[in-house]
Amino acid sequence: MIINEMDLSDAVIVKSSKLKSAVWNDFDKVRKGEIHVAICRHCKKRLSGSSASGTSHLRNHLIRCKRRASSNGVVAAPPGKKRVETPLELAIVDQTKHEHNASVVNSGLDQRRSRFDLARMIILHGYPLTMVEDVGFRVFLRNLQPLFEPVVFERVESDCMEIYAKEKHKIFEDLDKLPGKIGISVDVWNGGASDDSDEFLCLAAHYIDDTWELRKRVLNFFMVDPSHTDVMLAEVVITCLMEWDIDRKLFSMASNRTPPFGENVANKIRDRLSQNKFLYCNGQLFDVSCGVYVINQMAQESLQACFETVDKIRESIRCVKSSEFIQESFDERDLCIDDSARWDTTCTMLEIALEQKNVFSLMKQRDPDSCVSCPSDLEWERLETVVGFLRVFVEVTNTFTKSSNSCLTANIYFPEICDIHLRLIEWTKSPDGFISSLAVTMRKRFEEFWNRNHRVLAIATILDPRFKMKLVEYYYPLFYDSSASEFIEDITEYIKALYNEHSVGSLLASSDQALDWQENHHHHHHQHEDRLREFDKYINETTTSPGQDSKSDLEKYLEEPLFPRNSDFDILNWWKVHTAKYPILSMVARNVLAVPMSNVSPEEDPFESSRKRRISETWCSLRPSTVQALICAQDWIRSELESS
Repeated sequence: MIINEMDLSDAVIVKSSKLKSAVWNDFDKVRKGEIHVAICRHCKKRLSGSSASGTSHLRNHLIRCKRRASSNGVVAAPPGKKRVETPLELAIVDQTKHEHNASVVNSGLDQRRSRFDLARMIILHGYPLTMVEDVGFRVFLRNLQPLFEPVVFERVESDCMEIYAKEKHKIFEDLDKLPGKIGISVDVWNGGASDDSDEFLCLAAHYIDDTWELRKRVLNFFMVDPSHTDVMLAEVVITCLMEWDIDRKLFSMASNRTPPFGENVANKIRDRLSQNKFLYCNGQLFDVSCGVYVINQMAQESLQACFETVDKIRESIRCVKSSEFIQESFDERDLCIDDSARWDTTCTMLEIALEQKNVFSLMKQRDPDSCVSCPSDLEWERLETVVGFLRVFVEVTNTFTKSSNSCLTANIYFPEICDIHLRLIEWTKSPDGFISSLAVTMRKRFEEFWNRNHRVLAIATILDPRFKMKLVEYYYPLFYDSSASEFIEDITEYIKALYNEHSVGSLLASSDQALDWQENHHHHHHQHEDRLREFDKYINETTTSPGQDSKSDLEKYLEEPLFPRNSDFDILNWWKVHTAKYPILSMVARNVLAVPMSNVSPEEDPFESSRKRRISETWCSLRPSTVQALICAQDWIRSELESS
């Protein structure tokens, strides 16, 4: 019997809950006797509905069904002619049709949820927004889920902006309820592949939350107007901070002092916040620099000083690589060509060449006309010293960037920076004028960094219970000789001042809480408390016994023995456990340990010579407001995934 001629008046409808495939959202399944029939809800055509027939023929019908196509806004094929799907005809939908519709349509597919899942995927992985209009992607989606209504660029851009707005609100609430202060890092990005592209500033917040976890969140990403003066750019940054309502919550700001965010801009921001009494110690601890950046600069200065020798070795290695006969003369550790944009690879190339420098000499002696260009003995000797510099820089950079955490607590930096400081002092004493001159140049750059940051670095290491004052007392005599006591006293005074300011802030906060409590009571009780306020003050002043311990948190902390030094020590967990014992000093630790002494992100290569990040090619052509939404939302979504 032909299905279309069957009498289905007494057929039984099969419950939709038993049907798994999504195609049954467009078909009714009925059973008459042993025969199952699928009836199209759009054109009422009957097809086989038996499980043995599968659902492929039903999908094919939905694609060809004129009534369904017209209802969905898809152009149907003329009668008797197979429709050829052009890119535009794959899935053309009315974007406004479902804009204010309920999330779940009668098909059972949550269109809105699916749309936002797609947008979040694009943000998370940095995909181009235009991918939603690619023919291949649309074919994939149609075959995967025919009921999903394809979107266009404008729709997915709007969805991304909505995700950004919702995630921004969550970050705003997190910052609003923070128990401590915030460190800000400022990084300069290029807007494209070329160095003369538009420049962007990336502002990120670094803070320790109420669970004593160190967090980093990108807050703003905006294009710098080339016509802006330093004063105008400083105002733009301050406006961003005020929009997040964190201008009163700042502890520090880290930057590389590279244009367009130069020294004048940083100073104007600090001065503005200091005038408003928002900063500790009159802003003397506010302005810090990136440790990785200064190491990068010194490494490049080292290579530039001996670039002729480096070029000889690089060209000789190319010569060796081009000849199998010559290459056989070198031992098992293969020579390698460096990537000139990454100075750590140059260090590796030179290390290997130094191990086989005798082979270079022998090859030149055997064949003076060989393309192998052998450095002189003096050049080899100087190169070995320079490679020693570079090896130290590579190790310290790895310490600062190869962490399982996306950012490091500030106590990590002091020992490594002090080691470089000592080595620079030693290198300046070299009898070789070339080496001592290079060391003096590097030391000058280093001391600019040291003078700006040594107080914050020292205070951070004092707040490490494994070191306290001892590491400062060990290193400073090596740096300053007879003047060391003055510098140690300077650090002591700063940490005392910082502690006292936190102590005053703690008392004010307690007073505010008491006032809030009083305001919740009745008016007559208010008056009663007011009359006894002076009495409370008298009791506080007279009830402290002469023998009672009046030492501060800071004094108690410094007097206690050092915590044993081990590799898996977790300083944030230590302060979390000891918060009750040192309530005020733990506030200092929360703020100081969050200072961003490096603004290198996990996605960056810290050894790149340019040290300037670039917006991906997939996003750089978008509107600046869209770029900001994508960069920020990507950071927030990734951070949320890492936390979970």
